[in-house]
Amino acid sequence: MILRTSLVLAGLLAGISTSALAQGDAEAGEKVFRKCKACHMVGEGAKNRVGPTLNGVVGREIASVEDFNYSDAFMEKASEGMVWDHENLAGYLTDPKGYIPGNKMAFAGLRKEEDVADVIAYLEGFQ
Repeated sequence: MILRTSLVLAGLLAGISTSALAQGDAEAGEKVFRKCKACHMVGEGAKNRVGPTLNGVVGREIASVEDFNYSDAFMEKASEGMVWDHENLAGYLTDPKGYIPGNKMAFAGLRKEEDVADVIAYLEGFQ
């Protein structure tokens, strides 16, 4: 009974965390995204830079932007079928090197959960 209750509670907490991520503020995310603009573009006319364009990134398969030279680490994740869902984006944006070791991204990550949720909400506007 205790194990079952613990599992139900863990599931509820995971749902709350996922819901909080889904409720980011796109307007605030646009401001946070300024940290990303040196390497990434979004919107009409976006082109690959040091990093790939991020149009349509939410829900997209990893390493799937044409004409971008991805790291071996990203290509391995692509072969595993990884998708940029909210959970994977949040993990990567928080700690790029820790979440996908061996990738080329130089950015250290966003430290605030709110900033992560806001950037994801902003990126969802470019589907």
